[in-house]
Amino acid sequence: MNFSGLLSVVAILAFGVGILGIAFAFTLASQNRSARGGYMLAIAGFAAGIVLFIISSGILIVQPARAAVIVNVLSGELEDPARAPGTSIIIPGLQEYIIYPTDLQEYTMSGIASEGRIQGNDAVEALTVDGQVVRLDITVLYRLDRENVNDIHLTLQNRYETDFIRPTVRAVARDVVSQFEAEAIYGVEREALGGRIGEAVAARMAERGLTLTSLLVRQIEFNESFAQSIEEKQIEEQRLQRARTEAERVRTEAGGRAEAAIEAARGRAEARKVEAEAEAEALRVISDQIAANPNLIQYLYVANLSDNVSFALLPSDTPFLFNVDDFTQLSEDFQAPQVDLEVEG
Repeated sequence: MNFSGLLSVVAILAFGVGILGIAFAFTLASQNRSARGGYMLAIAGFAAGIVLFIISSGILIVQPARAAVIVNVLSGELEDPARAPGTSIIIPGLQEYIIYPTDLQEYTMSGIASEGRIQGNDAVEALTVDGQVVRLDITVLYRLDRENVNDIHLTLQNRYETDFIRPTVRAVARDVVSQFEAEAIYGVEREALGGRIGEAVAARMAERGLTLTSLLVRQIEFNESFAQSIEEKQIEEQRLQRARTEAERVRTEAGGRAEAAIEAARGRAEARKVEAEAEAEALRVISDQIAANPNLIQYLYVANLSDNVSFALLPSDTPFLFNVDDFTQLSEDFQAPQVDLEVEG
């Protein structure tokens, strides 16, 4: 109990004492005794009660998160600014006060009967640009600015929720929804929808001295047939995406195998090239030696004969007839080339 309430209780007790004083005075008078004491008690009690009542009525205690609008009863003018939380004095009978909350408040419009401020289905129903019906559950979190409480009192008083917030939010939501396609709202544009509704509502509330803290689009419902068609489309898109992913994987694997085959073929070609170059170099060396020593072929033939061969019988038409004297005519600097002969099976 605050101080003003305590004074009110004391004032009531004082009035009670005054009533007892009157009763006591009548009792004394009925006994032919002096009733002056009873009258004095009654006067003192009523006087104290009146004084305490006036004092308690003149003390204004504004609780935290509240603001008091002070109205002059005679002129109708408002004291500017509204009084902040704390204790102050007003003139009883000349000034009146109205308390407004300045803490965070919420207003909900929902299709669930137990959630909204209004019982029953209170969701915001709107049409998209392509003619689909959507229903939105919206919660508005807002507060009153103390500096603007006087203006709110003059224009809306305590009807700011029913006369301003509710119709404004519903009108803005319908206007914004009409700019979107239903499929976009169902998909990636849901957050953008809530953002645009919140921006428009915040601008209009600021014009009336209200501050929007947050606007929540808590639920969006579509016609059952439309929602089913969208879900089927999304399932088909997911299937196609999986097919594209699988095709890309197959292409990647095929490309890898082809590249590996190309590298292997390139390696074999390089090996054959090196082998051919080596063979060509060997043939070049042999050719140079034969050119320098024409008897080299005969020498190699004889050198490769078995060591135990003492004589050979050759056909009369054989080209391998050697002149022994020719073997002594090899160049003095002749060196038989080292030739490795490999026989591939």
